[in-house]
Amino acid sequence: MRHVSILVPKGAAALGCIEGSFILFTQANEFLAARGRQPLFMVQLVGLTEEAQVYDRLFSVRPDLTIENVQKTDLIIIPAVNGDMDEVISMNKGFLPWIVRQHKAGAEVASLCVGAFLLAATGLMKGRQCATHWLSAHDFRRRFPDVNLVSESIITDDAGIYTSGGAHSFWNLLLYLLEKYTDREIAIYASKFYEIDIDRNNQSAFLIFKGQKDHNDDAVRRALAVGRRSLERRFKQATGNTVSEYVQRVRVEAAKKGLETGRKNVNEVMYEAGYSDTKAFREVFRKIAGMSPLDYRQRYNRAAISA
Repeated sequence: MRHVSILVPKGAAALGCIEGSFILFTQANEFLAARGRQPLFMVQLVGLTEEAQVYDRLFSVRPDLTIENVQKTDLIIIPAVNGDMDEVISMNKGFLPWIVRQHKAGAEVASLCVGAFLLAATGLMKGRQCATHWLSAHDFRRRFPDVNLVSESIITDDAGIYTSGGAHSFWNLLLYLLEKYTDREIAIYASKFYEIDIDRNNQSAFLIFKGQKDHNDDAVRRALAVGRRSLERRFKQATGNTVSEYVQRVRVEAAKKGLETGRKNVNEVMYEAGYSDTKAFREVFRKIAGMSPLDYRQRYNRAAISA
């Protein structure tokens, strides 16, 4: 029997992450039983106290037990937590040493969406790859510069520590874990049962690039007064992108907007975004958006879909 501990954080948390994790692993026992196999998961909600937590002002979640009563677990799931991250981490700091102790004792740990902030606060992510919601990528890099954030990824798997991309991407990580703990057949059945695309591994198509302007590097703001090498180094440090990458992302974001609306073809959008080489545009667009310009237009442009 594999013991799954789903954290019930204090403050604001994404109820869907808690409920989804509980339902998937509980339902998996029924999937196994239907095939004449033994139940595999014991799923419990674990809190800092026995007090029920109220989320979204309407829904209360009462832990089954507190961390003091969990001597040994196999998998810890950290749901998405919302609000000011300094406050969130502070009010949930009691979880951090417990997570570290359990991991050292052999437990695996999975963070869902911005639950990565709590996971990173344990120190376990230093030097590891990590995914989170693309909207929180800049804040995450600022807070945890020693963590290798891969903002385009849906799932990271590093020696028993897992993270997932934004919002409902947590379902992809749950399916990934289910396959790892059971087998491909059960994971595929669960994906069909819940109608979730299995093996989705990139969230680039959902990313909206707005640039990183909330920094205090005056040298970047006064770019013309800085030497090229110094500018490249400081620009990368301040924004997480080289100057060239930043320009490409701004242009691709403009192209994505053009592809999402109206009836302009790919070439027209390409020229308006500042590209003249079709092959180069397609390569850069695919690298940043995770799909070709044509595929992106067909997916997100209602007029193109109905044409």
